[in-house]
Amino acid sequence: MKAAIFIDGGYLRVLSRAAGHRYNPSFIERFACACVEPDEVFLRALYYDCAPFRGTLTLPVSGDEREYRGSDQWLNDLAAKPRFAVRRGVLKFRGFKPRHIPVAPNALTDDDFRPDFEQKGVDMRLGLDIASYAAARTVERIILVTGDTDCLPAMKTARKAGCQVVLVQAPAQRLPPELLWHADLCRDVLWPDA
Repeated sequence: MKAAIFIDGGYLRVLSRAAGHRYNPSFIERFACACVEPDEVFLRALYYDCAPFRGTLTLPVSGDEREYRGSDQWLNDLAAKPRFAVRRGVLKFRGFKPRHIPVAPNALTDDDFRPDFEQKGVDMRLGLDIASYAAARTVERIILVTGDTDCLPAMKTARKAGCQVVLVQAPAQRLPPELLWHADLCRDVLWPDA
């Protein structure tokens, strides 16, 4: 059975780092391979994420400027791996948020705030690709790594087109019930060895 893996990169990164894993292209590739079962033909892994923020921000208290120099080389390295495609969204700066609530009554400093970034375009690309693969009958099985209920319309579309939808559940992860209701299978996958 031909299968494609669709990975919500931001979601996988949070889970894997919380479990103490080093998040890099090699880890992502090993995790994707662990999602495929022996009776499946691994056609492609599609990875959705944003490059780290690059730019200069004016700090909220001091007014000083801080430069962010995130590199996207790791995304280029992942895209170069066999059977991998990387779909990039854009990381937008949305302002500063307090690190602690309530905010300390003492004099505030820049360290009391953190930049708030939001991914844009990732969910849309993920949903469109799932629907496109299903409609074109490119694969028979969609293997999905996400915890985001924004994927529900794409999952429903894939199932209506005759594809099976398999949700991947990593160790210590609890998927939202809404995702489970619209999947054919839920597959537990262990973290790959280092």
